[in-house]
Amino acid sequence: MAAPSAEQSIIDVEMKNVDSPAEEVTDSEQKGSDASIILDIRENIRQIERGVATKESRFITRILRTILAIRKDLNSNILTSVVNGFYTHSASEKEFMLSFFDDQMEVESALVPVAGANAQRMRTAKNSSCPLLPEVDAYIHLLLILYLIDQSKYVAAQKCSDALMDKLSAHSRRTLDLIQARSFFYHMRAYELNDQLDACRPLFHAKLRTATLRNDFEGQAVLINCLLRSYLHYSLYDQADKLVSKSVFPETASNNEWARFLYYVGRIKAIRLEYTEAHTNLVQALRKAPQTTAVGFRQAVQKLVVTVELLLGDIPDRLIFREAAMRTALQPYFELTQAVRLGNLHTFSDVLNKFSAQFRLDKTFLMIIRLRHNVIKTGIRAIAASYSRITPENIARTLGLDSAQDAECIIAKAIRDGVLEAIIDPVNGYMQTKELVDIYCTAEPQIAFHERTAFCLELHNQSVKAMRYPPKSYGKDLESAEERREREQQDLELAKEMAEDEDDGFP
Repeated sequence: MAAPSAEQSIIDVEMKNVDSPAEEVTDSEQKGSDASIILDIRENIRQIERGVATKESRFITRILRTILAIRKDLNSNILTSVVNGFYTHSASEKEFMLSFFDDQMEVESALVPVAGANAQRMRTAKNSSCPLLPEVDAYIHLLLILYLIDQSKYVAAQKCSDALMDKLSAHSRRTLDLIQARSFFYHMRAYELNDQLDACRPLFHAKLRTATLRNDFEGQAVLINCLLRSYLHYSLYDQADKLVSKSVFPETASNNEWARFLYYVGRIKAIRLEYTEAHTNLVQALRKAPQTTAVGFRQAVQKLVVTVELLLGDIPDRLIFREAAMRTALQPYFELTQAVRLGNLHTFSDVLNKFSAQFRLDKTFLMIIRLRHNVIKTGIRAIAASYSRITPENIARTLGLDSAQDAECIIAKAIRDGVLEAIIDPVNGYMQTKELVDIYCTAEPQIAFHERTAFCLELHNQSVKAMRYPPKSYGKDLESAEERREREQQDLELAKEMAEDEDDGFP
């Protein structure tokens, strides 16, 4: 066997010397990243404790906004370190939290100090034997639920969420409201992923009554959205409509909750044939939704907006389908819009058969079936614009209808709905179109102008309500009682001086 050449041995040595340091750098970077996340979690817990001590909700609101950023970097090493560091008062609770990690090595790895993470103890020796604040306990439970959901451990996430609900039910603290509201959402999400969304409905009804009585606006908004999502998941539109009509959505809710609520209401109204209200709610949902993130939510809303606009007889703007985030998701709806715009019934049937699975997945299939009448009306309108007199047989042949009687019935309904300005002559057997009337002689411009004005006023009112003001800043410019007395004394002295000057001016 020939000995390896000098070049090959040099290459092997160089590869070994290059690979091993890279692995060490990767491990050290991972440890440094874990340490920074642990420090961030510890700092967030300190902010929660500060918010509880001062009873200021803005500290907890700030922490909940960062929970999604922390979620991206969560792993078993971080969570086990946090559990071991904070659950020093109860061995049973620590054991329960660590039981969600399958691999025993993951639990033991938390006992190994992470670089920089244990530079300071997570809890002081004085507080190590005291129970955690309910807010801190709920926050750590939330992080664990998010990790289990991301790891597709849905049963374990549901078990952890049930334990969190039991703990929250045992406390009645106003500082828990914001964290409790977020916990309700992920409790619903855990049950939804396990296909048991209806099982948490009784709990949410009870919590909604409590939140309404306590004026817990954030919890009330989240619970209403969770219940609506549960009803719509099982196509219980009547129950969802009753919930919307008998409950009042809090105006002080966050924009994200408002966007969800308006989307759910838009779906309900669209199913119940109230297309104008549905379109208004869906457009407001798009405006309140995040413009750079939540792409999936905006796609779902936009699909429903396109469908409702087609049902209203309008054609969506082509620019909607050209957006980078919407182009692929709205491709079936773009082809559907083209079929409706052309009034071609055969093309509409082909698009419906081609994308029926996607439409069913988007839960717009039932509404798209209703578009068949709109396609026929569009075709009849195009025929009426081309012919002043035409027989129902020719209309049925052009639109691909079954018989002339069907065409005559559809023409009569279009005339009654105001789609056509025509008359049917049953003696001679043809449709006679009327001369076009100047639209500016009718009330349609006034109606359109009124709708635009009402929309602008509503947008202004919503913008004013969405403005944020610094907390407790309304009293900064107000003077105290002592300052008011000094000002009044100075005004009195100034008045006396002015009176004396006036007296000196006259002999």
